Amino acid sequence: MPEDSDRPEARDYKWAGVDIEAADRAVEMIKEKVASTLRPEVLGGIGGFGALFELDLSRYKNPVLVSGTDGVGTKLKLARMMDRHDTVGIDLVAMCADDVVTCGAEPLFFQDYIACGKVVPERIADIVGGVAEGCRKAGCALIGGEVAEHPGVMDPDDYDLAGFCVGVVEKDSIIDGSRMKVEDRVIGIVSSGLHSNGYSLARKLLFDSGDFNLDDQTKEIANPLGRELLTPSIIYAPGVLKVAAECDVKAAAHITGGGITDNLARVLPDGFNAVISTGTWPVKNIFSFLQKVGNIDLFEMLKTFNMGIGMILVVAAGDARKALQVLDMNLYHAYEIGEIAPGRGVVMYG
Repeated sequence: MPEDSDRPEARDYKWAGVDIEAADRAVEMIKEKVASTLRPEVLGGIGGFGALFELDLSRYKNPVLVSGTDGVGTKLKLARMMDRHDTVGIDLVAMCADDVVTCGAEPLFFQDYIACGKVVPERIADIVGGVAEGCRKAGCALIGGEVAEHPGVMDPDDYDLAGFCVGVVEKDSIIDGSRMKVEDRVIGIVSSGLHSNGYSLARKLLFDSGDFNLDDQTKEIANPLGRELLTPSIIYAPGVLKVAAECDVKAAAHITGGGITDNLARVLPDGFNAVISTGTWPVKNIFSFLQKVGNIDLFEMLKTFNMGIGMILVVAAGDARKALQVLDMNLYHAYEIGEIAPGRGVVMYG
């Protein structure tokens, strides 16, 4: 018989780097946060293989489901650098729910996927807490998700997020740009900062190639750099739906990667041009700071960052003032930033 000291070490899943007990603890920690997002249409609770959502067909004549998926991107590296993980979940919901609402769809439910090198229950709880807060802001239910531990593929402190949102809109109320007319007005709703785009450039510029630190403060920016850059995205879905209920919204564009020029162009029908005056809204100092530090061309800034506008609505000329009033009443800052003209694409001047 071999001595006990000669016996090989016990081999199990935890030895391989996957801690199922830690994952179970994380699930227990997030149950209350997930429950705070539920809507009456949600059937069952957390933990099943599939999430159930009963669409109330009595509310609709011809419902169309709209889906969207996205991630947070390299802003997550900044969260890891700061060891603060409670806001990136808001960004995740914003990137998905605000894509869905551009069709006029009400976000109904959301699911998240967290891949990590090592499950740290407290960190997972912070992340999902942010997702839950984002869902409450968007009005959708967090009905499911997955935490996947990937030892050997990801470093222990690494994680990535993906989100999936489903919404619903009446078929005859779909916002798709097809009713756009010359002289329609372009309404821009302001952003809170970079939202979730341009972080690869910002990080390289400030921290990889530059001499800045996360806790640096400058005369241009009130908050320390790290805190300013980690500011979560605004979730526009409730405001867009309220405007659509009271105004003739012809098109909507979520301003993410590609900036105003690329994203607004996606919703313009052939033969139409959006003429945007860049001096019609305040640009947050973080953008001018990045432009100055990096000596970045304005055209490149406009294609990389949202430049202070996170969502754009195209409305009938007679509805522009009403749209601004509705947004203001719902605590969104917005400006009339341009109009629709004959042509092709987006023209920016100012």
